[in-house]
Amino acid sequence: MAERRKHSKPTSGEENIIARNKKARFEYEVLDTFEAGIALLGSEVKSLRNRDVNINDAFVRPRREELWLLGANIKPYAQATIVNHEPLRPRKILLHRREILRIVSRIAERGHTVVPLKMYWKHGKAKVLIGLVRGKRTYDKRETIKKRDAKRDMERALRRRNR
Repeated sequence: MAERRKHSKPTSGEENIIARNKKARFEYEVLDTFEAGIALLGSEVKSLRNRDVNINDAFVRPRREELWLLGANIKPYAQATIVNHEPLRPRKILLHRREILRIVSRIAERGHTVVPLKMYWKHGKAKVLIGLVRGKRTYDKRETIKKRDAKRDMERALRRRNR
């Protein structure tokens, strides 16, 4: 008799991550973060399970007291029927009303915007971590690069020393 395999749930937090926006932390200074749900179609969920998503160019905009994720590219699901989703369609962000109002009031301030930082699974539901951000100046970016290079050099030196 054939043994049935159960789908195992990911044990580490790293396996739950669908996509990261690495560019966001370099380009922007993150002021605040919010965990939000996303309104998705069935074929989009299937594509997310395959990790066929790119959020590097995505951003969040308010429309009629709602937040919408724009520019997130979720590839069409290959096995879906003719009724597939548009890859770049706007997707509604699901948050509590008071959180939405707080974000919208902060966006109204000069130089603030909202970008997705990462997408992940939490209790079987797709979530997006959105960040309220302010653009970094060029000298801030150079400082970030210097810190990253210094950290990398220290780790290299420690590895050589521990051999």
